[in-house]
Amino acid sequence: MTEVGLAQLGSAGGSLRDRFTFGVSRDVPVVPDAPEARQWLREELAKAPYAAARPTWFDRASQAFLDWLTSLVGSGDDSLAGWVPIVAAVLVLAALVAGWLLFGAPKLARRRRAALDLFGTIDQRSSSEMRTAADAAASRGDWSLACEEIFRALARGLAERTVVSVTPGTTAHDFAARAQLAFPTHGPALALAADIFDRVRYLEQAGLEPDYRGLAALEAELRAAAPATLAPLTEAGRS
Repeated sequence: MTEVGLAQLGSAGGSLRDRFTFGVSRDVPVVPDAPEARQWLREELAKAPYAAARPTWFDRASQAFLDWLTSLVGSGDDSLAGWVPIVAAVLVLAALVAGWLLFGAPKLARRRRAALDLFGTIDQRSSSEMRTAADAAASRGDWSLACEEIFRALARGLAERTVVSVTPGTTAHDFAARAQLAFPTHGPALALAADIFDRVRYLEQAGLEPDYRGLAALEAELRAAAPATLAPLTEAGRS
């Protein structure tokens, strides 16, 4: 076979390979119309590798934040690039302060308010100050106020010693019941004290001097007494 014949045969073979790929003739149309092309594209992008490569919302938010920081340096002057970490630190600090003001400060305020609540009234005085107020009211013959103040001093004193907790909503009789657990022998006196407090505080009945004297004596006794749960430790310390 001549060289020209071989060249023609080789050319024909290449043409055949071009027209048939994997047994499919190139005469078969492979160009889809627009709807079919969109469907093919959707099916292709729905595959796992493409889904994994999509940016998440965090990626987009981070990129937006970085773009904003980059815009702060103006037209790209390198002398301003050092401000980017400072600005970022200030923004983070501002976010922390805002979070504390929104979530920390109100919680602390509520906790402090709860600690100061005493039988429905926010009272910041110590038990000593309440005793002084009770003595002053008694000295001028205001036995109702004296009874109320000395009962409050009794409750605040036990709360200061962490013997009995007084929380918002605690009534005088609730307090008396809790205190009785720590001072069992004073149970009747505590119940009577709660009755006197309710009578002068809520029923607006006049307090009497004997009422005040009894309350003052009870407050002094419990202030000096050790709670029942602490009595064994106290006795052990003395021995």
